[in-house]
Amino acid sequence: MTASRTVYDVVYIGNYTKDTIVSPAGESHVDGGGAHYAAAAGARLGLNVAAVTRLSLEDRRVVQILEQAGVKVFARYTPDSTCVRLEYPTQDVDVREMYVTAYAGPISAEDVGAVDARAAVLGPSIRGEASLEVIESLRRRGLLVAADMQGFIRVLRGTHVEHAPWPEKEAVLALLDIVKVDAVEASYLTGESDPRAACQQLARMGPSEIVLTRKDGLMVFDRGACHQAPFHPARMNGRSGRGDTCLGSYVAMRLTEPPAVAMLWAAAVTSLKMEAQGHFHRTRSDVEELLRGAYGYDLSGHTPAAG
Repeated sequence: MTASRTVYDVVYIGNYTKDTIVSPAGESHVDGGGAHYAAAAGARLGLNVAAVTRLSLEDRRVVQILEQAGVKVFARYTPDSTCVRLEYPTQDVDVREMYVTAYAGPISAEDVGAVDARAAVLGPSIRGEASLEVIESLRRRGLLVAADMQGFIRVLRGTHVEHAPWPEKEAVLALLDIVKVDAVEASYLTGESDPRAACQQLARMGPSEIVLTRKDGLMVFDRGACHQAPFHPARMNGRSGRGDTCLGSYVAMRLTEPPAVAMLWAAAVTSLKMEAQGHFHRTRSDVEELLRGAYGYDLSGHTPAAG
């Protein structure tokens, strides 16, 4: 008799990145990668989550860190980890320059096919890391599929990361249930400077929900309805990984909650994550306390009005 495979709540897909962060506060080195930030958030919220990733064997300690946080990691070891340099010239978290000096390579449909889950979150760093073939394989298996657009519109020019036209945009968006963008990415993808208009245009291409992050909070566009929530960090020491944490926690909570409620959880988790560098390491109780205090959310089941 063949043993049945574990079905995870969410599988987070994307390469680990070895990040050097330069900001007005100075230079620091942290473990990053969209899937890693997102998976840590999902696990800390109490879900059964997995991560599919690529990294160098010399960085295998990162796998151990995620597993200690409750994430089942499916790692493929490569000659190099993806190495990223992020430069924030001001306090505006939406303004940055990005460089990639080493790359772990693309994730394959075979890699993701080894994991069964209810939902998948794609968090690539640059275009090509998660291909259309990977997304099609997830869709064929009936998963709820979410993706961060940063890893689809960003390409390498030498070592510098730039936004570039995306020929597969309509094909990919038609396969996605949830899309995450920041204000800059939304404008680039749609040509719309107004966030609501940009979300509406993205939704017309296929996704039923758009999660848009800004420096002061997030917006969720849900089948014509628009919900908003501010961030409430006590300090701003961990700006990198903000959007990844936001999407990871939103999808985790979206499995059981409506969009307006999942948004509040994502806002609270992201607020706490921004207080410190690295992955989200707080508890679900910490998130609940912030929800009650800063957001006035009744955990007994009251759904707040949309913003």
